[in-house]
Amino acid sequence: MMMNLFSVFDPSSSMSWSLNWMSSLYVFIFIPMVYWFSPSRLNYMMLVPLKILESNFKDLLEKKVNAVNLLLFLSLLIMIFFNNFFGLFPYIFTSSSHLIFSLSLALTLWFSFMIYGWSNHTNHMFAHLVPQGTPSVLMSFMVLVESLSNSIRAGTLSVRLSANMIAGHLLMTLISSTGPSLSMFFLMFMLVGQSMLIILELSVSLIQAYVFSVLSTLYSAEVN
Repeated sequence: MMMNLFSVFDPSSSMSWSLNWMSSLYVFIFIPMVYWFSPSRLNYMMLVPLKILESNFKDLLEKKVNAVNLLLFLSLLIMIFFNNFFGLFPYIFTSSSHLIFSLSLALTLWFSFMIYGWSNHTNHMFAHLVPQGTPSVLMSFMVLVESLSNSIRAGTLSVRLSANMIAGHLLMTLISSTGPSLSMFFLMFMLVGQSMLIILELSVSLIQAYVFSVLSTLYSAEVN
């Protein structure tokens, strides 16, 4: 029995211990090199958008680009996208709709950027707290505002991803819960609406993965 709407995001497994978070490992199905030995349609479908994203990330990183940065942020985008995408299938737990998943990623990246920036570019990090052209009277206030802005970046990254993923799933749950009480005529309208929502959620899963990785790239460029 569903006690509340959010309980649909916590499906219970048949064993005594939960296997829900194992769905996050589905992305590794596409990683073994046996799928990439020879050119294939799957290979082409993956490499073409990755080439476009690679050039986009190079523009964001400007002169600070290197192979490690590109590999990190492209891998992050792929992992989040596949977690979002697999969550659209029935009976598959959507790990990216939980703050445990998104906040762990965001905090790890944010702490890494902050430690690297303050350790290697201390003067630049101090200068970044006071934007250029700030009046002397407002300098102390701007330091407080910029410090608060930097501190909440991890939270905004994680909440943005989880909120957008959970919103679409809740809407689909609300619409489908009325199905048994509808007539055949209205049931057809509901199915059409659900199909359109699934297409929308597919685009949202890609957009949110892209937004998360792009913002992480911009935060990385700021501390270099």
